[in-house]
Amino acid sequence: MSGLKMPEPDAATIARKSEIVERLRRIVPGEGVIATEDELRAYECDALSAYRQVPLAVVLPGTTAQVAAVLKLCDEEKIKVVPRGAGTSLSGGALPVTDGIVLAMGKFNRILEIDFANRCVRVQPGVTNLGITHAVQHAGFYYAPDPSSQIACTIGGNIGENSGGVHCLKYGLTTNNVLGLEMVLPNGDIIRLGGKHLDAEGYDLLGLMTGSEGLLGVVTEVTVRILQKPETLRAVLMGFSSIEAGGDCVAAIIAAGIIPGGLEMMDHPAINAAEDFCAPGYPRDARAVLICELDGPAAEVDHLIERVTGIAEGLGATYLKVSESEEERVGFWSGRKNAFPAVGRISPDYLCMDGTIPRAELARVLRRMQQMSARYGLRVANVFHAGDGNLHPLILYDANNPGELEKAEAFGADILKLCVEVGGVLTGEHGVGVEKRDLMPEMFNEIDLDQQARVKCAFDPTQILNPGKMFPVLHRCAELGRMHVHKGRLPFPELERF
Repeated sequence: MSGLKMPEPDAATIARKSEIVERLRRIVPGEGVIATEDELRAYECDALSAYRQVPLAVVLPGTTAQVAAVLKLCDEEKIKVVPRGAGTSLSGGALPVTDGIVLAMGKFNRILEIDFANRCVRVQPGVTNLGITHAVQHAGFYYAPDPSSQIACTIGGNIGENSGGVHCLKYGLTTNNVLGLEMVLPNGDIIRLGGKHLDAEGYDLLGLMTGSEGLLGVVTEVTVRILQKPETLRAVLMGFSSIEAGGDCVAAIIAAGIIPGGLEMMDHPAINAAEDFCAPGYPRDARAVLICELDGPAAEVDHLIERVTGIAEGLGATYLKVSESEEERVGFWSGRKNAFPAVGRISPDYLCMDGTIPRAELARVLRRMQQMSARYGLRVANVFHAGDGNLHPLILYDANNPGELEKAEAFGADILKLCVEVGGVLTGEHGVGVEKRDLMPEMFNEIDLDQQARVKCAFDPTQILNPGKMFPVLHRCAELGRMHVHKGRLPFPELERF
């Protein structure tokens, strides 16, 4: 495991393993606890697979009462806990610790209630993102957030990372589509936030939980908003001779007051990788491709299609095609949705970064990334949510070549620093996890981080939940009542023991 170093468990923890496992098996009997090293290997990493570590044990609860009992035991015995959904996190959010357990929520996979009258669905956190849409599409409804991993990622993980997707420009991120939660606090208390109603009294704890990366509590039930499928959906596929022209088109569409259902961009390496993988019909000679989807009443969509194509033509688009059927529209999106596995075919390894910038800075940032690519000697393919400035640069490398992972990490850190430099943020939807943890001081000063960490202390004073994530260094709450930031060696210095 290069770059990121995790602390080894002490002898006392190793000596207690059999006792801890036995006590956990009393709470979750049968096959509910995994403790052998071979079986634990399946949980040693999430989708940030460059970093791997075997946990002490894995617990597979099936009820909220079991989750509460496990957390109560761990709180009393100071056993660290890493919550895990489907393990699709790209920031190392579910990376385990060797002296802690993984609380795997895969058994929480039932849809509990579909309420069309209130336009909401109540689900367990292990239900997949796309599974919600499948459950309601027969009645003309769908769940709007649609990350590229939606076939596999779970709604509980979406809440942890505040996931988005290609339609978040118009319909919002997870936080804009969640109405209520049931969650278990680190001490085992069970609370409910929100419900089927559109707003709640008091502090917005629901908003606080969405994007909290498993540091504040464990979600056991979710109520989400569902939307009626638009009457008409059409997409425009546009090709440009330069990244700058594509970026200018994005800015011009938004400046014209048009809010597409989705507005996505891919650069030349990503275009050709997608064509080789699933043949969506992209122009191979284009340096940038835009996919702009318009939705709503047919007359409105036809009008907006004319405006968008006019803007693209005015900016010198080299390729324009409007979908004439649902099959063709889905085909346009197939390349974008399959971009990550497509790039996986042209490189042994890649790091998928995640940062957000102001739309007006797209061309400048993409130029700077190309300069960085030349400096580091590593290729980069760009696939991103252009409409809201959420970048997903894919840094290509080969972990078998000594030093390439470290170069890829440094390249990624420079991209994220650039995002902050131009007025953006370190993450759009992947979260901080361990990947961006030690870059937090690039965006926040010590006072900022102290205030954020005090929220963590309010929910989790014993610091058992997902330790080592988000904060560069977090001292125990009881010691000084405040936290200290240590910049250390970027991008991934050694974790401090909590």
